[in-house]
Amino acid sequence: MTNPNPADVLERVRTLQKAASAASCLGRYHDGVRQLRQGMTLLDSIHPVASAHRSDWLVTRIRLASTLAAMSTEITGDVPAGLAGLDDVRLLIDAVTDPVLKAELSASLNHNYAMKLMTVGRNEDSIGYFEEAVGHHEYRLAHGRNPAARMGAFVQTLSARGWSHAKLGNVRQAHVDLTRALELAEEHELRVEAADVRRSLGVLAHRTGDLPEALRLYQIGERTYQALGLEVPLQLRLEQAQALMAAGLADEAGGHLDDALAMMDEQHNVTRKRANAELHRASAALMNDELELARSMAASARRGMLKVGCRTCVANATVVGLQADVRDILRSGEIPAALPTRALRIAAKMPAPLLTEQAATARMLAVRLDIRRGNLKRAAETLRTVPRPGQLTPIDYRMLRRLCRAELAVAQGSRAKALTEIRSGLTELDAVRDRMGGLDLVSGTALHGQELADLAVKLVLERNDARRLFVWLERTRAQTYRYEPLSAGTDPELAASVAEVRGLGQAIQEAQHDGHPIAGLRAKYNERLREAQRLGWHTGRWGRPRPVAGLREVVARLGERAMISFAASGDELVAVVVAGGECRLVRLGSAGAAAESARVLNVDLDALAPDNLPERLAEVVMASARKQADKIDAQLIQPLAELFGDRELVIVPTGPLYAVPWGVLPGLRGRPTVVAPSATAWLAAELTKLSRARRIVLVRGPGLAGARGELEKLTTHYRTATTMTGAKATVKSVLRAMDGAKLAHFAAHGAHEPENALFSRLELADGALFGHEMAGLRQPPRQVVFAACELALNRIRPGDEALGFASALLASGSRTVIAPLSRVGDLASAAAMDDYYRALAERERPALALADAIAVDPFRRPFVCLGAG
Repeated sequence: MTNPNPADVLERVRTLQKAASAASCLGRYHDGVRQLRQGMTLLDSIHPVASAHRSDWLVTRIRLASTLAAMSTEITGDVPAGLAGLDDVRLLIDAVTDPVLKAELSASLNHNYAMKLMTVGRNEDSIGYFEEAVGHHEYRLAHGRNPAARMGAFVQTLSARGWSHAKLGNVRQAHVDLTRALELAEEHELRVEAADVRRSLGVLAHRTGDLPEALRLYQIGERTYQALGLEVPLQLRLEQAQALMAAGLADEAGGHLDDALAMMDEQHNVTRKRANAELHRASAALMNDELELARSMAASARRGMLKVGCRTCVANATVVGLQADVRDILRSGEIPAALPTRALRIAAKMPAPLLTEQAATARMLAVRLDIRRGNLKRAAETLRTVPRPGQLTPIDYRMLRRLCRAELAVAQGSRAKALTEIRSGLTELDAVRDRMGGLDLVSGTALHGQELADLAVKLVLERNDARRLFVWLERTRAQTYRYEPLSAGTDPELAASVAEVRGLGQAIQEAQHDGHPIAGLRAKYNERLREAQRLGWHTGRWGRPRPVAGLREVVARLGERAMISFAASGDELVAVVVAGGECRLVRLGSAGAAAESARVLNVDLDALAPDNLPERLAEVVMASARKQADKIDAQLIQPLAELFGDRELVIVPTGPLYAVPWGVLPGLRGRPTVVAPSATAWLAAELTKLSRARRIVLVRGPGLAGARGELEKLTTHYRTATTMTGAKATVKSVLRAMDGAKLAHFAAHGAHEPENALFSRLELADGALFGHEMAGLRQPPRQVVFAACELALNRIRPGDEALGFASALLASGSRTVIAPLSRVGDLASAAAMDDYYRALAERERPALALADAIAVDPFRRPFVCLGAG
């Protein structure tokens, strides 16, 4: 038999090693290991080798053995065996005589060794090996030929050492390493490595609470991969989803992950990647209270992770499934004795330090179950074993620990201690919210504190303490509106992205008009809309938080007015009425019943909107609308009437009650009423310094039959107004005219987008004006009036965080917004506005003028006065 040619064998082995690395990137570790072992067999066939190939043989064997040791661990999970294999490789390196080559191989070996230590939580030990790897890299770069060829490996080691520091909580050192890695990658035009490092910097920003910066870095990285024609790494998409979940945007994270899973279905991706995505999808579903989806996704993820042997991922999937089970059981009231024991058993199987956080979460779930079962002794003992959170501990862990401590205090009879724990938890949440960027992120954060807030309201309600309930409601709801707006203007990149969305919207309308297909345009529109939404997550900035409004200052500012602050605890609806210096609590029955009546009333008002509705149909719909208005009035207003008397009202809704057009209700017809997200938001609007602005802006959009006459009438009230109609009413010109105006009036079609509230829109000559753009005005108009459809509607997130077109203006500094809560006919809108401005000239205050205008025909004029009146 002819002896094999050593050069040919070595080349064949290198080819197998490349194939194995490619298989590893796809998660096909079994294939990779098979190819590496085949390479080892080939190497053995030419040993001993001729002296001419001795060095090549040794180096190839070192590289092959190092990769094999690392990859085998991915299958078996046996990290000690992998480390032992790498120790054997270290002995081979000792035989290398070339110091530069020896440094290069040692750098790679120590890097792999440190990475394996990190997988078992030995981060402190890993730092030493990373230090050695960095030293070897620096020697190789200083003394070897073509140092640029090894710069990528050096960048990877610096980045990995930075991440090891991050895991130890050494934030400063982590940032130093990652920043240096990024600078080197950019200097040497290593664009892929730069994108990878930005990902790590994004994760560090996430862990330290700077979610806007994390999302910005993720987006830059995503664009880099796409520009290079590379597939965006799944891990980056998962990290983006994690950041969204940390910001409380469970819906957005879920949609993001659904897209990723759909792509995997098309590409037939391997188990590990799919299991990772399913695990994150389970977490998003859990946050969104979709318990069945959370359970099924967690179970599927767990099965996938068991196949590939990722212990951390298996533990995470187990905990998410357990959380879904516990939440379901806690609601049913019947808690099996075996369930808390099962949770503790799961925790006991999770070794420290690798799975410390997962084990602690399982123990906290056991604590909540034991409290419900009355096993307070074991609950207290278990809770003492839960570690205190560190600098990088996720907010969900912090909130769950506070909730456990509060619930245990309640069970032990100490409501005061429970409320102290809740207050401390909400303060921690404030620190997270203070670092958020756009309105989406600020408003979403409340989701993490929802259970704490609900418990606080429940405890105070049990004491029938109206004053304390008022204080706690202000502490737990609509925190978005506590932040002072900054006059920062719209980010140029966001402005360009929104403009592209607007252009695509116009193209879709034109294609529909001409009878052309729009599927491609629609897909591109949705893609660009998502990009613009993502930019909005980190380009918006808000000022310092205002203090929560106190009852005494609210009473002083109300004067002769009254405030009704609604709240729900479970299915119980209550109202806190502040009037004449008194604060009283009234229980109002089923929250679900009120919500259903509000929903049906809104549907009826939509149906009544068309100007030329057939008389018989109008009578039927009107009868239904009156019935629902009467029901809401009987449940919400009549029980409170004696408390507020004939006073003007400030109403703070909750949940579905945001959709109630209060002027339609019999008990409030003709009564000046202002709607605000919270007493704090109302007080801030009331105390807004009135600018000396005198400019009035009147805008008419396309396609409104009655708008021409409407604006002509308005010009009789405001003879010096800037009037923008036809081709002049473009988005850019309108925004410029509005900035710093006293009043801006819009007669234009509009639409509320419940799934993407800040992209609710107003139709102008050159396309849609979006809520995002209104929020970016440097000095929004003091008063904005929308004679347009449903632009007072909001998407209501947990914590009564209202998000929509009008609310974006209020959060940005407008004092008053007048807008309808449902569709309004063109003629009805024109008539209402004529009456409103005539009354405003006489009565000055918007709430007084609007009450007069609505009373003429309330069911066809479902306008509300938002902010201050």
